[in-house]
Parts: sequence; structure tokens; C-alpha cells
Amino acid sequence: MKKLNEKTVYEGQWLSVRETIYQTKEGKELSWECVHRKRSTVGVVIVARLMPSERFILIKQYRPAIDGYIIAFPAGLGFNDPNHALVELKEETGYTGKIVDVSPVLKTGASIINDNARIVYIEADENLPANQNPVQELEDAEDIEVCLVAKEEAKSFLLQQIEEGVHVASNLWYVFGINNF
Repeated sequence: MKKLNEKTVYEGQWLSVRETIYQTKEGKELSWECVHRKRSTVGVVIVARLMPSERFILIKQYRPAIDGYIIAFPAGLGFNDPNHALVELKEETGYTGKIVDVSPVLKTGASIINDNARIVYIEADENLPANQNPVQELEDAEDIEVCLVAKEEAKSFLLQQIEEGVHVASNLWYVFGINNF
């Protein structure tokens, strides 16, 4: 495969849509539409657990792209700084924690978007005063509910949400949905 040309067909405040013309191994020219972020960033996907209960901190968030709510891990644009995950966790859930591990930069949706993210693993001590009654710091455009879910209850929780018409992020199913694969 060889990229021959690329042109911007739409440009918004945060994203652009580009048409890429490429050549297959057989020499055939094809077109593909791709989404690009206007500012180069590396997002953070936050896998956070409350300790010692080991419940996972998930969010239920309204997303205009699907005109509905989705259960997901907290996340945000991290500008290639894994420590930004602590800021996002506090804003979206009210919880504070400590980073225990960080993945390398990964691709998140390569079929449609040139997007990168790190998975940041955080432990939040639920016995700390700051985590006793956490208060979210949401932006005006955010509608987020915090969901605390034990690992052994996660699959049934996700299935219940789907039954109620709530969408579920695929990465949650990767973590909680498959039993004994």
C-alpha cells in the first residue's frame, strides 16, 4: 500500500476530515476518508480502582456523536503527559489517586481516526478524606455520572446497561465482558 495524495475535505474547530488516495499492491487507486485531530495529542484512558474494595471507577457520559449515554472508562486528551490522567480523573469523577502503571502510546481507532492514547492505571484510596465524598469538576458540555463496579459484577452491570438502552465502550467489554477466553 502506498499513499499517493491527501486533501482536507472538512475542517472544524477540533477535527478535520481528510480524503486519502492510496494505491493497492495491485496498483489500483482507492480513496479513504479519515478523521484527524487538529492539535496533535495523546489521550489518556483511565483504568482506576478504589482500594481496598477494588471497585472500578467507570463513567456514564452523554456523547453527541451517538445521541446517547455510554458507559466507559474516564478519559481525556492528555497532551502526551500520563500525569494528566490524574487531572481527568478528578474532573470527571471527583476522585484522586496515584498512577501505578502506564502503557506505551497505542492507536485507538485506526480504521477511521489517527488517534493515540495511553492506558493509565490508577489506584484511589477510598479511605482518604478527599475520596470520601468526591465532587466532580465538570465542564459545561459534560454530563457524567460516576459508576462504581466490582469486577465480578461488571459483566452483568454492562449487560443491564445495554438492556436499558445505554451504550457500552468496547474497551470495557475487552476487560470485563469475556469470561475465561
